[in-house]
Amino acid sequence: MSTIKDVARLAGVGVGTASRVISGKGSFSKDAAERVAVAVKQLGFRPSATARALSLRSTGTIGVFVPDFKGPYYGPLLHAIDTELRQYDRHMVVANGCGHDDRRQQALDGVRFLISRDCDGIIIASTALKDVDFVQLRDSFPQLAVVNRDVKGMRSSCFTVDHRAAGKLAAQTLLDQGHRTFAVVSGPASASDNRQRLQGFFEALNEAGVDATKVPVEEGDFAAESGWKAAERLLAAGRPFTALFSANDQMAMGAMSCLAHRGIAVPREVSVLGYDDTDVAAFLSPRLTSVHIPVDEMGLNACRMLLNSCYGMTLRVSREFEPSVVARDSIVRR
Repeated sequence: MSTIKDVARLAGVGVGTASRVISGKGSFSKDAAERVAVAVKQLGFRPSATARALSLRSTGTIGVFVPDFKGPYYGPLLHAIDTELRQYDRHMVVANGCGHDDRRQQALDGVRFLISRDCDGIIIASTALKDVDFVQLRDSFPQLAVVNRDVKGMRSSCFTVDHRAAGKLAAQTLLDQGHRTFAVVSGPASASDNRQRLQGFFEALNEAGVDATKVPVEEGDFAAESGWKAAERLLAAGRPFTALFSANDQMAMGAMSCLAHRGIAVPREVSVLGYDDTDVAAFLSPRLTSVHIPVDEMGLNACRMLLNSCYGMTLRVSREFEPSVVARDSIVRR
């Protein structure tokens, strides 16, 4: 395997000159650049990532923590980040939560793993961590960006949608179709974004004269199976409803399957509204109307912030993300 010394020898330049040409940093003549380029091609030379990291004091990697790799939510986030990094010859290292500890400890362990891998910056998507956890991590590792959370004291590093406003939008969508009796499949009570979307949903109901305290709520864990089980509990309670709001699309999918299994037609008897607008929503039967949350845009802009702060780039960064409703077939007017 050829080394930088071999390139310098063949090009007839010093090792320092060859290194500057290959890295693109520092001064060198046009003639030296051309000779080094020829030598690199002839020798099939590939710079050592380790050597480059040592010389630049940078690994060229951005770490990303997501709670898990299952389901359709985090795929678009990771794809957006990886695509952006590749444009600038940077790479992504990903960790997820695993093990027997609780979700908060899993997240802390995952982020600390990324720090130990010498990532230049880290993007965190976690509902399990507390605000104090983010602040403590930031104090020891400043190059942090947070997706889908609004952390007090770190708002300039946070990229999230207003979930309370999105929850209001969900309720208004159902109200506008004439619905007045509702049920909810909730995500985990510990998830701050889930609490915010439900807060907005119930506020909009109360503003429309619907007593939100009488709306039955069953909790799931964002997985499809929990949506099925939550729907079973709602039906067993015997309280009629014409509209079901699910705190994510996966649980909506499970709930719709349960309703169909029980002979309840969607949307003729019960309209169903999902949340996130993941890829699965457009391919269910009926196709699921869902609140669109631009998680890919949030990830992209978090990535750009770190590209700017870690590598001196000047990419445009946005922190404004608007929820919207993608209308499909799972809701009808009462």
